[in-house]
Amino acid sequence: MSSAARTVAMVLVAAVSLATVGGVAAVTQLTGNIETAQMTVLGPDRPKIVLPKDPNAGTPMNIVIMGSDSRGGDNRDLAGGEDAGARSDTTVVMHISGDRSRIEMISIPRDSTVDVPSCTTEDGTTTPELFGTKFNAAFSQGVQAGGTVADGALCTVKTVEKLTGVFMDGFIVVDFAGFSSMVDAVGGVEVCVEEPIYSEDANHLSLDAGAHTLKGVKALDYARARKGDGLGDGTDLGRIGRQQEVMASLSRKVLSQEVLTNPAKSLNFLKAVTQSLTMNEELASIDGLAGLAYSMRNVRPDTITFMTVPNEYDPVQTANVIWTDEAVQLWDNVKHDRPLDFDPDAPSADASPSASGDGESAESGTGHAGTKAGTKDGAEGTSGPTSDSPSPDSPEIKQAGEEAFTGADTTKVCG
Repeated sequence: MSSAARTVAMVLVAAVSLATVGGVAAVTQLTGNIETAQMTVLGPDRPKIVLPKDPNAGTPMNIVIMGSDSRGGDNRDLAGGEDAGARSDTTVVMHISGDRSRIEMISIPRDSTVDVPSCTTEDGTTTPELFGTKFNAAFSQGVQAGGTVADGALCTVKTVEKLTGVFMDGFIVVDFAGFSSMVDAVGGVEVCVEEPIYSEDANHLSLDAGAHTLKGVKALDYARARKGDGLGDGTDLGRIGRQQEVMASLSRKVLSQEVLTNPAKSLNFLKAVTQSLTMNEELASIDGLAGLAYSMRNVRPDTITFMTVPNEYDPVQTANVIWTDEAVQLWDNVKHDRPLDFDPDAPSADASPSASGDGESAESGTGHAGTKAGTKDGAEGTSGPTSDSPSPDSPEIKQAGEEAFTGADTTKVCG
């Protein structure tokens, strides 16, 4: 079973909604719902923080967003099994630029072949190093060693830092039940289905071709679905494209006037968000959430970019993927707060509003292509305009999961 849409960018949409709801009492109530953990157990051996050279520039942030299919409470039925433990099959690194003009959501394939470093859980247990394993093994062994979702998150954060060389400022874990409640709180999300879908593994999900507004549980099933009719080749990469489009759709819904100008709906959404989260203490504090919310008050769909770590199929473990050389440049751009499409070999580039920490500049845009993995089919997406067929004057249709796109881009058109 997979965790797909549980990791929808809740910190982003929650922060924006929080800025609208406002009020110390509301913030205090909402932060009291969140389970927290300390990042200090990661120890001193962490990537260097790259600060902007411009003393007037803001400080960028990197937050690891994960999903958990823990088999407890309301999650038991939604997770679809009785197995103990918890897994995180979806991980997104959210980069918030120093000038708050860009939000970049970078999906890490769970089947990436990686080395997982030893990590320490909150109770002091140390896990062994793992070599040539799947990326999501980091979360699993953290939970097994320490017994909590927070321990899984901390091990994942350490793994991300080791793989990318980028300092992570915090983490957020969202569960199945929480995602379902969040979608219901905003009245559902809009998706576009190109051909009929049926997935026995995803609670017998059945959707006709066309535009749909999916409520909580069905939205979760749609984003979890991996194998079945109309779902491509059944790989995790194909599912990532659908996840990203659900993230984009939910972000558009929350950022719309329908939610932001409705205090009751905003507050209900935030309650659903916070009741399903585990976060590091600094980010979950009143000052942390309120400050982040205020700084992100001007976020729009076209300022949010979604992409996947560039990868190709692993020639040794053929069910896995390995990161390509393009991933090295991607993470260097994140580390130095450059737009994702920054090319150091380009003959010229205009200065970015949030210039890199080492004085380099870049041309802003929607980001570098996400993944073109081997010769297999990539993702099919599910968002964008849903009324008219493409025409010569229509915007370019982006391939979610295979290339970067913003929340304002078209990834599929339903006639």
